[in-house]
Amino acid sequence: MFGPDICGGTKRTHFILTNKDKNHLIKNDIPTESDTFTHTYTLILKPDNTFQVLIDGQEKRSGSIEEEFDILEPKMIDDPAQSKPADWVDDAQMDDPSDVKPDGWDSTPAKILDPEAAKPEDWDDELDGEWEAPTIPNPAFKGPWRAKRIDNPAYKGPWVHPQISNPAYVADPILYQYSSFGAVGIEIWQVKAGTIFDNILVTDSIEDAATARASYSGRKDTEAALEKVERDAAAAAAEAESAAKGDADAEENVDL
Repeated sequence: MFGPDICGGTKRTHFILTNKDKNHLIKNDIPTESDTFTHTYTLILKPDNTFQVLIDGQEKRSGSIEEEFDILEPKMIDDPAQSKPADWVDDAQMDDPSDVKPDGWDSTPAKILDPEAAKPEDWDDELDGEWEAPTIPNPAFKGPWRAKRIDNPAYKGPWVHPQISNPAYVADPILYQYSSFGAVGIEIWQVKAGTIFDNILVTDSIEDAATARASYSGRKDTEAALEKVERDAAAAAAEAESAAKGDADAEENVDL
């Protein structure tokens, strides 16, 4: 599956390879075009198990099929016989053992009674209950005490799991290859009217694909120029309409 995928916040060039009846999406998204102009999308699968994705003839992604897709088992895996040592220190910093919490730190309350609050003159203890002054944040409160942090002399850095060759890995020199290209299926879920998909070419010649793509090379620029003409004309018409309305309003005010 190959082509633009624009849905909500998703804007990517969709690229899926099917292998042994399973679909595999490329691991890292490829950018796509989301304007209203004509674009050509080209996917090249090569016999050396590499690929290229071009948009309007410009390369957007290339690489190894094996590396960019999770089709095969990985070549290397974490060694199941190895695990992080129990005494491994992976905290780069530690509490300073010489830093001691000051006496009385915890005795300072987070809130205190508002010293400026006064019992309302119309307060009736029998009807309203015993009056209590509201509380406010205590400016002397420093929050929970935390020791200063210092570099940990025992720090060994992040532990990296040793790897070994994966016994389940089997190379496949024909990941790029398909038994038949006798049909083209089109999947379109469209929520924005006006989009046209046409001129799909399947070929084993990169040169023929480039020649076909070149026939569209100037279309985007022409469309952009026409859109600018239409946009400028609409702006001029709106400005003229606004000016005419202003003149009419001025004449009406003079009559009054």
